Amino acid sequence: MIISTIKTNVEPTLISGQSPKNEAELLTRAQDLAGMTLGEIAAKISVEVPKDLKREKGWIGLLLEQVLGASAGSRPEPDFPHLGIELKSLPINYQGKPLETTFVCVAPLTGLVGAQWQTSHIRNKLARVLWIPVISERSIAVAERIVGTAFIWSPSQEEEHLLALDWQELTDMIVLGNVENIHGKHGQVLQLRPKAANSHAKTQAFNRHGQPFMTLPRGFYLKTAFTQALLNKYLRIN
Repeated sequence: MIISTIKTNVEPTLISGQSPKNEAELLTRAQDLAGMTLGEIAAKISVEVPKDLKREKGWIGLLLEQVLGASAGSRPEPDFPHLGIELKSLPINYQGKPLETTFVCVAPLTGLVGAQWQTSHIRNKLARVLWIPVISERSIAVAERIVGTAFIWSPSQEEEHLLALDWQELTDMIVLGNVENIHGKHGQVLQLRPKAANSHAKTQAFNRHGQPFMTLPRGFYLKTAFTQALLNKYLRIN
């Protein structure tokens, strides 16, 4: 089920913002948010809800991080570093289908020669993930969007194999100077695409002749078919 039980009286300690002591506590606290609206959660910690998310696309994730006591911030490590767990909010519709791809991390465009999946930043980010679905139909006001049932996931052997294959394909294209030729069709479960708040933000990459040039930063994203499979598996959504 997307939402297990509507919670009308959530214990204050569950939304205290204190860092959880262990994985079980984190999951319990996250699951106790199921059925609450973002407005209700925000009110508990005196956070103002934006009218829309056009300029604050990461607001939902930041709210959930604050409520659950994430401490990594913008550092290149999982949101709960002492537990090795990353938090990912997942916008879904009423039928439990993901509404968009899921950002994982910024993709490096230089210094990739000899890079390996086993020691990559993206693998570290996806090693253990707390997924929190949020019913986020565009017709629903931000404050009225409802949190679903959270679950913790680690890649199965097959899932990691698919992720590693895509990462290797995309990384090879970057190393060979083909970053500008990477499109959404590349990758079975993983996608590389521009990530920038505005088109003026640029970062260095190299072309096929080994010459440096400036381009938009890129990010790794999980495709919706991949996250849909996770929802089907963990929440029995068909």
